[in-house]
Amino acid sequence: MRLSRAFGKTLREAPTDAELISHRLLLRGNFVRPAGAGIYTFMPLGYRVIRKIWQILAEEMDAIGGQEMWMPNLHPAALWQATGRWDTFDVLMRLKAGGSREYALSATHEEIVVDLALREVESYRDLPRMIYHISKKFRDEPRA
Repeated sequence: MRLSRAFGKTLREAPTDAELISHRLLLRGNFVRPAGAGIYTFMPLGYRVIRKIWQILAEEMDAIGGQEMWMPNLHPAALWQATGRWDTFDVLMRLKAGGSREYALSATHEEIVVDLALREVESYRDLPRMIYHISKKFRDEPRA
């Protein structure tokens, strides 16, 4: 695709609130656009870069015997409560559905992996296994 046909435009000047040089370059180069404080839309060129990075990671992990999985971004609160991190993981984003069902947005997938291992690993012969997951993480972190 020709750059002239890309959705969005490059900027001559970065917005004044962009302090870091990397942030300024990503904005000026039409890789990302802000949607809110700490929330960004990856433009087609930026998303293309992300996909290439994911592809390299997947190829390298597969080459050493890794098995890629896709885990949910919405986790039942019960998994986090079982590990004791529901009340102690400060950056966890929590939500309620249907009035009473509680969930967390994936800040990490450790709880999901532990739950899977408890259900899938029956013997020491089932180990070791190398699984991996590439996805977004959701954390309510203070701005730096």
